[in-house]
Amino acid sequence: MKKVIQDAEKVTAKLAAEVKEEAPKVAEKAAKAAEKTVKAAGKTVKEAARKAETAKTEAKKAVATAAAKAPAKRGMKETVYLQFLGKEINKDDVMKKVKEVWTKQMKQKVGDMHTVALYLKPEENMAYFVINGDVTGSVTLD
Repeated sequence: MKKVIQDAEKVTAKLAAEVKEEAPKVAEKAAKAAEKTVKAAGKTVKEAARKAETAKTEAKKAVATAAAKAPAKRGMKETVYLQFLGKEINKDDVMKKVKEVWTKQMKQKVGDMHTVALYLKPEENMAYFVINGDVTGSVTLD
């Protein structure tokens, strides 16, 4: 039994020596592989950052171009009057009535009005409206 133990110890020592000898080589290979991976990742990150910077620059140019093409707001107040058969109808007064119908009768919020189309029919003394493309109604022009 002693001989088996001695033989096992010898084999174990031999294997330990081989592992000791090979471990630095394996570690060096692993380090080189890790270094290559880090370099490749660094290139990928740098490329992504460069592309992002290019996209940012292009977006800024697009915004500047759109801003240059957009008409400048001059703070001008617009007033529209319709005069018909001795009556004078103000667009602002009609819009005020439309907003009242929208909020009080239809129980909606003024902020939910995105588009309003007004159709003035002075011969009927009515203004017809379409809100947000699908809600219709009418108000009197008095």
